[in-house]
Amino acid sequence: MAKDDEKKESGEWKEFFWNPRTHELLGRTASSWGLILLFYLIFYTFLAGMFCLTMYVMLMTLDDYKPTWQDRLATPGMMIRPKGDPLEIVYNMDKTESWDSYIQALDNFLAPYNDSQQAVKNDACVPDKYFLQEDSGEVRNNPKRSCQFNRTMLGSCSGLEDRTYGYQDGKPCVLIKLNRVIGLEPSKDGKSPFVSCSAKAQKMAQTNETNPAVEYFPTNGTFNLMYYPYYGKRAQVNYSQPLVAVKFTELTLNTDFNVECKINSDIQFKISERDKFAGRVIFKLRVNKV
Repeated sequence: MAKDDEKKESGEWKEFFWNPRTHELLGRTASSWGLILLFYLIFYTFLAGMFCLTMYVMLMTLDDYKPTWQDRLATPGMMIRPKGDPLEIVYNMDKTESWDSYIQALDNFLAPYNDSQQAVKNDACVPDKYFLQEDSGEVRNNPKRSCQFNRTMLGSCSGLEDRTYGYQDGKPCVLIKLNRVIGLEPSKDGKSPFVSCSAKAQKMAQTNETNPAVEYFPTNGTFNLMYYPYYGKRAQVNYSQPLVAVKFTELTLNTDFNVECKINSDIQFKISERDKFAGRVIFKLRVNKV
């Protein structure tokens, strides 16, 4: 009798797993399992879609978001063009191939600054004052306009007068740009901030370097106030970052120059040894000639 009970229980268990008479698996028919799987597929697909949509919206709005901790006087980072890794410009005047890559990099970088393109995309703004385009309450004043920065403003460093940007003559041009900081107003007294470049002081003491003679374009190496404040990539789709070109006109050949360029303003931008690009940039410059 006990064996019969065991056989009965074993048969019931097997039929629960798969019942050949009703074609049920674990007590459910194929159509029932199909509906359950379809429900969970739709449910989890919906959740995944909502998650992706949320992340997309957050990423798209991040550039226009001004966090409460962001200081309007945040120190922008500085960078040079052309740039290499490590941060240095070293070439031989007599070997075209040693500076060809620098020329190509500058050509590519300045292409969007051609006067014809700027005239189509951006406004001819009034210089020496902020180009303010505030929102009206909750109503966004978008898209916001941007000011023209014309390539011709870079004078002999524009690549238009001299296709080699001075590299062929041992008088290389270096472009300086400030990283974009939303809401930055880089001056309080109405005077545009400007760039100054010199050989780094402690290096001069070690190597007896002398400060190289330089020319700045635009005049005085200014980042004009009309390019500020910056409202974000989505708000100002055609924004052209202002540039300062530095032309080194009297370099001692076959000599290392450790150049420091920094931003100058009535606002005291914080310069930190931990962040070597905050408000300044340091690079090696050397022009060789056999």
